[in-house]
Amino acid sequence: MTPADAVSQTEPVVSAGSFGERLNGAFGRFGRLCVGIDPHSWLLTEWGLPDTAAGAERFGRLVVEASAGLVGIVKPQVAFYERFGSAGYLALERVLGDARAAGLLVIADVKRGDLGTSVEAYGQAWLSPGSPLEADAITLNPYMGVGSLASTIALAADANKGLFLLAATSNPEAAALQQAVLAGGAQAGRTVAASVLDQVQDINSAATGHAGMGSVGVVLGATVALADFGIDIHAPSTAVTTPVLAPGFGHQGANSADVASLFGGYAQGVIVSESRSVLSAGPHHVADEITRRVTEAGATRG
Repeated sequence: MTPADAVSQTEPVVSAGSFGERLNGAFGRFGRLCVGIDPHSWLLTEWGLPDTAAGAERFGRLVVEASAGLVGIVKPQVAFYERFGSAGYLALERVLGDARAAGLLVIADVKRGDLGTSVEAYGQAWLSPGSPLEADAITLNPYMGVGSLASTIALAADANKGLFLLAATSNPEAAALQQAVLAGGAQAGRTVAASVLDQVQDINSAATGHAGMGSVGVVLGATVALADFGIDIHAPSTAVTTPVLAPGFGHQGANSADVASLFGGYAQGVIVSESRSVLSAGPHHVADEITRRVTEAGATRG
């Protein structure tokens, strides 16, 4: 089956509505598994592809083809395309186009962070309808202050797009910053990670106004103890469900069957993100591996 064939046989997860509504629709139809599209050099070699923009494009389009109809969400890691310069971005545009045509929700893992017109321009690049790089959601770095992202948060709301702000990530280098306790302001006494989560929940509550899935989420690593980051998983502070992009499943050691125990009251919004554990199956077996992972994650379906 070609990517075009896969696209023609696949209906969109949800064709309209806010990002939160579309995400909830994906959960209901396919469960919570999100397949990463990470064309590492070594993976391209294992797949029999050149370590070039063309190889990365072929890799991404094959992953989209394998994912269509089995999962509702894919997450391209933009850095692995950016390393090839303009040719890499053209390759990524084609991968994103396939994913949109296949009805997949696309979370572009860009981790942008800036302020003023600069962060606004990043938002326009990735979230504007009709943009060559259009995605359904992007990851953002909030460490110049969540308020510095205001223009992109507003743009995402206007375009029915989603955002995921880094809060408690799984890399050990981040712990000192994300676990630090704020000394002043409205969030005094809260950790940096908990403060990001609090502000995201406030944004969702203001936008949604009632129980439902918000369109702004956080990144919480599945391999970290969230209590160490000042996050009480048993006490979400709002009736609105906050989406949680959760890396760390599969190759990094977390088990999708443990979502409830890992995330407690936030489990309803968790996206189970897996990359290497799925992609290592190779081009001829990646669809089988996705099917197996979806079955394993069955207990976490929406």
